[in-house]
Amino acid sequence: MSGCSSCGSASSCSSAGNPGGCPSQMMAEQDKKISDHLSHIRHKLFIMSGKGGVGKSSVAVNVACSLVSLGYKVGLLDVDIHGPSVPNLLGIKDNTLEINQDNLIIPATCKNGLEVISMDTLLGPNRDQAIVWRGPKKAGAIRQFISDVAWGNLDFLVIDSPPGTGDEHMTIFQSIPDAECVVVTTPQEISLADVRKCINFIELTKAKAVGLIENMSGLVCPHCGGKIDLFKHGGGEELAKKDNLTFLGAIPLDVQAVIAADNGVPVVEMEGESPAKDAFLAVTKNIVAECDKNAAASAK
Repeated sequence: MSGCSSCGSASSCSSAGNPGGCPSQMMAEQDKKISDHLSHIRHKLFIMSGKGGVGKSSVAVNVACSLVSLGYKVGLLDVDIHGPSVPNLLGIKDNTLEINQDNLIIPATCKNGLEVISMDTLLGPNRDQAIVWRGPKKAGAIRQFISDVAWGNLDFLVIDSPPGTGDEHMTIFQSIPDAECVVVTTPQEISLADVRKCINFIELTKAKAVGLIENMSGLVCPHCGGKIDLFKHGGGEELAKKDNLTFLGAIPLDVQAVIAADNGVPVVEMEGESPAKDAFLAVTKNIVAECDKNAAASAK
């Protein structure tokens, strides 16, 4: 390649002169594509948790659908490569994805207009297939999810991450430096201990924090409407205050939400009222307010 002569690594690079391309140049080209695509997206919400089992994917799906109900154009990116659950939570059965004239993947579109990309939508009919990948391959897949998908103009791109603070999270922060983080926890101490590490990770990477959500905050009795503090209550709000994070709200355990998830329908789209539905809508409005506040601060 013509660029090889000016590259300081040309003498030791196994790809030097290879028409297939120089890895460094290919990476730079992909970085440009990512930057171009992200310029059409106002807010990139990165939904994180310190541990698994806190309902992070359910939060991501219901926040995304709540944003749609508020009139925003929204995309949902599931980067939990080993345990993608977003398509099941949304009732997406058809795994057929199409390519547009620019050779970009067209996201699956839900009936409410939400655009979705997940590893699960790329596996074809064999959704039970295990993904046995190391870090570099996972990072490459996530970068492709951003650079090779026709997201178009979005108000919000909601990103559902795996639990912890690993390769996927670093790839997102490196590829999307203006990602805004929403942390999900449950009230009990075992979850809060891991979330503290997640908050520390956000601080170390100098990422933007939108705030913290306390999920599974009490069980709402389907008979009397009373509340049982099954996993305690208020731990997330205390942690948010201690770490100077905005507390975005609490989502209760709700039988209607369980039924909705099993049926592939987000609880915020179910007919009638439910405590979880009301809570998700309130939390989403708080997220929008914080994102607008962050945008105003950045514009100064």
